[in-house]
Amino acid sequence: MAHPSQLGFQDAASPLMEELLMFHDHALLVVFLISAFVLYIILAMITTNMTDKYILDSQGVEIIWTILPALILILIALPSLRILYLMDEIDSPHLTVKAVGHQWYWSYEYTDYADLAFDSYMIPPQDLTPGQFRLLEADHRMVIPVMTPVRALISAEDVLHSWAVPALGTKMDAVPGRLNQTTFVASRPGVYYGQCSEICGANHSFMPIVVEVAPLEHFEAWSSLMLEDT
Repeated sequence: MAHPSQLGFQDAASPLMEELLMFHDHALLVVFLISAFVLYIILAMITTNMTDKYILDSQGVEIIWTILPALILILIALPSLRILYLMDEIDSPHLTVKAVGHQWYWSYEYTDYADLAFDSYMIPPQDLTPGQFRLLEADHRMVIPVMTPVRALISAEDVLHSWAVPALGTKMDAVPGRLNQTTFVASRPGVYYGQCSEICGANHSFMPIVVEVAPLEHFEAWSSLMLEDT
């Protein structure tokens, strides 16, 4: 998860987030190179009094400064389009979880099981135990198995919400009357935190998302325990 004074992204916990981080670094390098070149041109124009008529009026220079930006945009657009298609690709998910946003909590339903559903509320600050995070802990976590393609169906019951877990590279709007879907694969076990990313009312800041990624045998034991409780 994020820590104080952090400047970059959270560590990637899914292959898709790793792709997003690499694209971010790629685009940032292009931006830095362009910024350095523009700064050099500005400094050269300020500090140099010499002029050259072949640069002030040159067809070749005009062709270069027209084609070069187009090539740079293509260099950025192609990887971006690839990631966009990867984010929309849903191929034979092994598990489907439906998340529904409410004011102000989340409810989860494991559609592959008959009666596995629960509500997830934020733990009040006065009930936190040492080591738990304020405004990020939930009384029931969404548990998924590691290295398993998961399809998340996102909707809302009242107003707009947004289901977002940065470490998994997942963010999807929850719209009343509409069922959106996204997919992700958690590449390592752990607990990953997110929050509603759409302003949804007075308690918008108090509906956290907690995704626990566990080995398959632990997930099966958890699901059996939850089914017994229901």
